[in-house]
Parts: sequence; structure tokens; C-alpha cells
Amino acid sequence: MRVIVLMGGDSPERDVSLVSGRAIGEALIRRGHEVTALDTAGTRLVDLENTKTIGTEPPSNALVPSGDAIHAVERLSAHAFGDVDVVFVALHGTGGEDGTIQALLETAGVPYTGSGVLASSLAMDKEISKRLFRDLGVPNPPGFAADADTPIAELIARVRESCGFPAVVKPNAQGSSVGVSIVPAEEKLATAVEEARAYDSRLLFEGFIPGREMTVAVYDGRALPVVEIVPHSGLYDYRSKYTPGSSEYHVPADIPQEVAAELQRYALRCFHGLRCRDFARVDFRLNPANAPYCLEVNTIPGMTPTSLVPKAAQCAGIDFDTLVEGITRSAASRGRVRSSG
Repeated sequence: MRVIVLMGGDSPERDVSLVSGRAIGEALIRRGHEVTALDTAGTRLVDLENTKTIGTEPPSNALVPSGDAIHAVERLSAHAFGDVDVVFVALHGTGGEDGTIQALLETAGVPYTGSGVLASSLAMDKEISKRLFRDLGVPNPPGFAADADTPIAELIARVRESCGFPAVVKPNAQGSSVGVSIVPAEEKLATAVEEARAYDSRLLFEGFIPGREMTVAVYDGRALPVVEIVPHSGLYDYRSKYTPGSSEYHVPADIPQEVAAELQRYALRCFHGLRCRDFARVDFRLNPANAPYCLEVNTIPGMTPTSLVPKAAQCAGIDFDTLVEGITRSAASRGRVRSSG
């Protein structure tokens, strides 16, 4: 097939996307497909042979090029890169994972991988997805969302009432733990809000769930083995996610079988409830009593050498190239039909 891999973009997860996109492109080439890699920031072609690494911190806004996704899709629909069978969306974060690029591709009539406009936007908005989790009967941490310019005194009062301290503060629509802080006491809340508001005008405040970090990948309609993440720093932040050797991964997780099955059931419930498709990753915290709390759904999870979906797939007997091929063929088989997902 003729495949375009969209990567890069202008979100704080740009570096992660560039590494994911290269890995995906190389896998597709190994499977015999013709691949063009395109950075939507500036609509630049990417040389897949050049290596790219992820820094220990998200790239500064000043260093991220301005995105031009509309121009990129216009060129795709005008066949500037030749005929295209399918677009593999390897963009992470805002502009790539929130339904924006998906809407452009559907307007242009170009088949693409992953969830559609609705599922992408719902999953990216943590405030809305938490409401859906509750409707679906999926436990999630207590908390609330508020505008970033809400007075600190009001936020402190709401945290006390809704979830208590320690609390977690995060941008409402970001990924890769960008801008996330664990706040041990109310006097630290202002600093956490200031850090998070650099990435979003709306913030999420949740009670901190002590325990273990778990994630469940969903692929081809089934939940893959549960992965446990053990960050050496104690916090699975951006540095722990993308710095080799900073975290350990146990696949499958060393948990009772019934707990693993419950996590997988909840993951599938979230996946289908948000109308996701092809693949996704559902993140959980497991408290000391083995009670799960769903944190979020990632509709375009990372596909880097340290990423979790490839680890879970490998445990299930699916190698990386087969995983990428399956996602691509699933999207191609849908063709140009629009869906509500």
C-alpha cells in the first residue's frame, strides 16, 4: 500500500511523535509498503533514516515550529505525494489526537488510522471523558475541572471538598504527563496550577490514588495483557516515560488473575463507550486494596521503543511490525466511509 505517516506537529508531545512516526514508518517499509513521512509542522518531509531522540523534558514552546495541518491535508487531497491508500496518524497531543486532524482527513476523504473525530475529541478532554466513565460504571478518581484563572483560594476550597490532598493537577487536554503535578498540601497548589496553565486554559484536579500504575492496551477488539509501570523516581512523569532505564515494565503485571480481568473489562468498556477504533491504551491506578481507578484513554498511544502498547502486544505474541500492519490494514479496509466514532 501507499501510506503517509503524519508525525511531529506543534504540540508539547512533538518529540515523542517524531520517534513514534519513525518507528511506524520503518515497520511499514519492512512489510513492503511505500511510505512517505510528513511533519505537519510546516508540511515537511521526514527522512526516516535520521534518528530522533526524546529529551528529558517536553520541548519549549519557543522551539516548536508552527503547525500547518490544514496545508498538509490539502496537499494530501491534491495528491501532491501521489495516490494514498491510507494515512497513519502518529501525532500525539493537541492538533493530532483531539479530533482536529481527523476532521480534516474526513473532509478530504482520506482513510486514516485510529479513532474518529468524536472518540478522539472525547478522550482528549479529560473532564468530559471522566463524566462518561462514570456513566459507563468505570471507577475514576474524585475531582473536578476548573478554568486556569480561577482564584487559588477557591481552588483550595474545592480540592478540600471534592478530593482532598494530596491532589493531582493536570492540563485538561494534554498527554505524556505534560504539566502534571502531585500536590501534597494546599500551599503547593499555586505552583502546580502555574505549571499546568502553561499548557491549557482548563485544568483537572483529582485525588491522588496511592498504589500501582497499570495500563491496558486494546487492539483488534480485544484487551491485551495488563502492563505494570514501575518508575524509579516514584512518579511516572515525562522523564520516566521517555528516558531509557528510568522505569521498569512488568508484562504481564504481577497481579491476581481476577484483578487483571477486571482491568481488561473496564478497558474494553471505556474503549467501546467512547467509540474508539483500531487501537488505544487505557491507563489505571490500582490502590493497595487492588481497586482500579481509570485515569484516561489514549487514542493514539506512543509507538516508541519504550512505549507500552508494543510491550503488551509482544506479550500477546504480536510483534511490532505485525501490530503496525494490522492497524494500517484495519484503517484501509474502512475506506473513505465517515463514521461517528
